[in-house]
Amino acid sequence: MAQDREGAVEEAIGGRTIKLPPPALLALLYAAFIATGALLLKLPAATTAPISWSDALFTATSAVTVTGLVVVDTGSAFTLFGQIVVATLIQLGGLGLMTFAVLVLASLGLPIGMQQRVYLREDLNQTSVSELLYLVFTILKVVLVMEAIGIVALAFVFVPEFGWGEGMWHAIFHTISAFNNAGFALFPDSLTRWATDPVVNITVPLLFIVSGVGFAVLSDLARTRAWRPLMLHSKLTLAGTGVLIVLSVIGFAALEWNNPGTLGPLATAGDKLWVSWFQGVTTRTAGFNTADTGAMYDATTMMTMGLMVIGGGSTSTAGGIKVTTFVVLILATIAFFRRRERMRAFGRSLGPEQAFKVMALTTVAIFLILTGIFVMSISWEGEFIDLAFEVTSAFGTVGLSRGATGELDEFGRAVIMLLMFLGRVGPLTLGFFLATQIPSRIRYPESKIYIG
Repeated sequence: MAQDREGAVEEAIGGRTIKLPPPALLALLYAAFIATGALLLKLPAATTAPISWSDALFTATSAVTVTGLVVVDTGSAFTLFGQIVVATLIQLGGLGLMTFAVLVLASLGLPIGMQQRVYLREDLNQTSVSELLYLVFTILKVVLVMEAIGIVALAFVFVPEFGWGEGMWHAIFHTISAFNNAGFALFPDSLTRWATDPVVNITVPLLFIVSGVGFAVLSDLARTRAWRPLMLHSKLTLAGTGVLIVLSVIGFAALEWNNPGTLGPLATAGDKLWVSWFQGVTTRTAGFNTADTGAMYDATTMMTMGLMVIGGGSTSTAGGIKVTTFVVLILATIAFFRRRERMRAFGRSLGPEQAFKVMALTTVAIFLILTGIFVMSISWEGEFIDLAFEVTSAFGTVGLSRGATGELDEFGRAVIMLLMFLGRVGPLTLGFFLATQIPSRIRYPESKIYIG
């Protein structure tokens, strides 16, 4: 195996040399993990009752892509061995493959000149092999520390109720699921029975928020430990995440306060605020729920769909178009109306090429979501908003559902699996093309078109 100057991986097969670009290699790795997971989940030792190949493949795809959409109840359909397989797939999909993807994207065989350094630093937050190793070690440290904290904290909730053995396993499984933004739970109603429990409402969001901001940001924070010297990427991610959290929590509380299907039956304002907090922060990445998602008002559902499209931070376990992409879109809009040639934020400027990148990513995301909704609507007989919500959740690898997952036919399952796969691999693939762009040697005369 070797690499050419364009970053393609050469694989010798049967005496012939086949060039595999890193995105293709990455997609094959994800597909291989999914296939292996499906085989393991189909074993008799993994299930309490036989499941179909479709069930096994869907579950494996959802686990590796850290989505959380399920067609069988994870807690009752799978044995302890099967649940361990699911947890392992989640951990590998959220961290192992993501870390490998970072290494692949940084090892494209490109000359590490100034232009490439700028692209990698701003787009992928990677500059050199030494910094990549530092990032990987940071990831490992964060994983060990945060998951240890999560297991200990959740043990205080699950052990008294289920006993030491089962309680500790619940703590371990839900910690892995939460930290990797997977949304898998061992209970049919997710975490609804602990909707007002302070430990669950603090620990689970802490896990998926920390991992959701991105390991590049965590690595930057570990080195600087101050706001001023942080990279612009880190500042945009942290500021954007903070604003989105505040708006989503307030928005959910305001819209659902008197909804008899969600916040209405809760006895006190404090209980309603706990649920609003959890539901507000889980929508962009995590997929857990402490309220009935299917009972939300349409306005709340639309707000949730928008947050699922945005997702979390770059180089994180979260999906979506990413927070920085959304922030740069806003900055580009502001720059346009103020007649500025460059975007500005925190005393730094961003050029037009950054706007082109985020427009490309956003356009692809919107196209895939709309195409998924159109294709599935051909045979879907339920509520349209449930279908649109399911498709958006799959592409954003969020895992929230309004109950449509269990009603999908084989064709619908195939579309959702494809969207989960593209939602996980797609942004990394597009990042490859954005990072390896080659300047054109031909210039054409400029012209204008009428817009609006």
